Amino acid sequence: MSLKLRQRNKELLDIEKILKILPHRYPFLLVDRVLRLEERKSLVALKNVTYNEPFFQGHFPRLKVMPGVLIIESLAQAGGILLYNSLPEPEKVLVFLSAVNNAKFRKPVVPGDQLRLEVEFLRLKKRFCHMEGKACVDGEVVAEAEILASLMYLEERNEQE
Repeated sequence: MSLKLRQRNKELLDIEKILKILPHRYPFLLVDRVLRLEERKSLVALKNVTYNEPFFQGHFPRLKVMPGVLIIESLAQAGGILLYNSLPEPEKVLVFLSAVNNAKFRKPVVPGDQLRLEVEFLRLKKRFCHMEGKACVDGEVVAEAEILASLMYLEERNEQE
């Protein structure tokens, strides 16, 4: 059973619906809710950053800061949800992060922050999807990057085996 948002995307995606789309699980699922989704256009999602995140044990013990690479991963997962809802048969595609360009980190993200993940769809070719993302806390951009995803069609994978 695949979940598809095809009603002009006015409904929210809660964590249960996100789990049906993304393969990630604790502690690596980094999107908690989708607020807005327009196929082949954009997505807005949330990641609540709590003191209990496992990465805070070592990053850093005295000053808890969310690793920048995980902020980028949050954006990539949000982009994966956008891409899933933009493909005609998403269950036949595996998506992999293949490049991150022009990443910038502007402010630290700490426990108690809520990341607002905004991803914009730039272009889709047969094997690649190019997106742009930014993460904000309280209306301020804390990180941004261009994200390139590779698409592997399951039929092609089976032919190679």
